[in-house]
Amino acid sequence: MTEPAYVAVDWGTSSFRLWLIDRAGQILAERRSGEGMLAAAKAGFAAVLQSHLAAIEAPDHLPVLVCGMAGARTGWVEAGYVDTPAPLAAILKQAARVPGVARDIRILPGIAQRDAHAPDVMRGEETQLLGALGLDAPGNALVCMPGTHSKWVRVSNGTVTDFSTFMTGELFGAVSRETILSLAVAGADDAEDAASFKAAVLAGFEAPALAANLLFRARSRQLLFGGTPAAARETLSGTLIGVELAAGLSGALPQAGITLIASGRLGMLYRLAFETLSVAAAPIDADEAVRNGLSMAAAAIWTN
Repeated sequence: MTEPAYVAVDWGTSSFRLWLIDRAGQILAERRSGEGMLAAAKAGFAAVLQSHLAAIEAPDHLPVLVCGMAGARTGWVEAGYVDTPAPLAAILKQAARVPGVARDIRILPGIAQRDAHAPDVMRGEETQLLGALGLDAPGNALVCMPGTHSKWVRVSNGTVTDFSTFMTGELFGAVSRETILSLAVAGADDAEDAASFKAAVLAGFEAPALAANLLFRARSRQLLFGGTPAAARETLSGTLIGVELAAGLSGALPQAGITLIASGRLGMLYRLAFETLSVAAAPIDADEAVRNGLSMAAAAIWTN
């Protein structure tokens, strides 16, 4: 059997993903759960990690490399930040070691934008950037990273120059569950309504100042003209994504277009949104990007 080399972990706010990796970078085992930072803070980070390591029968000597919210101030061990302009190579050099445990466990740092007019932070996305772009990618890139907190990042010759966070995913959850618009989407099935989504993306992109009004139209349109809960859901989603894209695409675009790091349904929605606006977007799988980034960091920390 192939011998494992290390364990890679992407520890988000609400999700936990773990991979057992061999020296060639191949996945030998995988674990996923909802035990993100919020749950692990209550159960204990060490206990959560150990339960997954035991499930894959990871040897006691095997090192573990973690990225994401486990390194936040309210996480397991604070891993600090690399300040912008932040060379992606600096991420490899500032991993924090978890004290008081026999196993060698390191947590990668995030990136901070210490700008009084546009303060911002990221954790986990820097590892995806590393895995998607490499250490010294020449030229300029504009990267869109959808999620609960979407990131738009500008990278120049392997250095993160600036970035912005948009609470698009979290706002969608709050609006669709905690406001009167929950009545419009109640009972929505898995049916897709691409036409409603694309129309909402375009409306949000062209008139982001009307965002609050455009969202309410999902309810009023349904009351006055009918429509399915799925159509209302796609309208909410498309409006919020369109507003995000209006800001993200407001600056100069690289010749190569947008680099889109995303997976699953979210990746599909953002690809459709970019197509609606006739903007070129090169997709990269988010899971693959974070694993590649963790592999590069593991090689830098332990190979030598």
